[in-house]
Amino acid sequence: MTRAATRYLAETVWRTLDAFGEGIRAAAPRVLTAVVFLAIAYVGVKIVLAVLRRSLDAVYPEEQDLVVELGVTAASVFLWFGVALTLLDILGMGEIAASLGTAAGFIALGVSYALSNMIADTVAGVYLLRDPDFNPGDRVEADPVTGTVQTIELRKTRFENEDGDTVVVANRDVEKKWTTLADAAA
Repeated sequence: MTRAATRYLAETVWRTLDAFGEGIRAAAPRVLTAVVFLAIAYVGVKIVLAVLRRSLDAVYPEEQDLVVELGVTAASVFLWFGVALTLLDILGMGEIAASLGTAAGFIALGVSYALSNMIADTVAGVYLLRDPDFNPGDRVEADPVTGTVQTIELRKTRFENEDGDTVVVANRDVEKKWTTLADAAA
């Protein structure tokens, strides 16, 4: 009985190791393809992000580096997510990649709805930062404040009103309607 149990155990271990080796031999081409893809994707993403950064740096002045960083970060997230989904597909997990892509789409839809005001502020902030007629130091009337523009940020603009108080207004409210006022000292 001991001899039969030992032989059964040895055969089971041998079959398991054989199946494991066969699995590794079958998976080797996919793993090698995945490693090569990952190396090429890494270089490709770095090149695309470097070109994007240079292009945005050429368009936006240095004081608007926040816009450049936002654009590069958003592009980086999308590119790396695409690389991850493609990598899963190469490794034979296409159904998982499709599920993750679909789930990410629904999550992005929910997040964009939840953050719609923040997104509106950011888009308006980009427009205000690019507008040559709206700059720090300008006296403007923008609902609900009249005063001097102190700073323009991606989500909010700071004004100094006639009382010397700092008033912070969401960019979506400023961008809707503002008027440059004639300088009182002029």
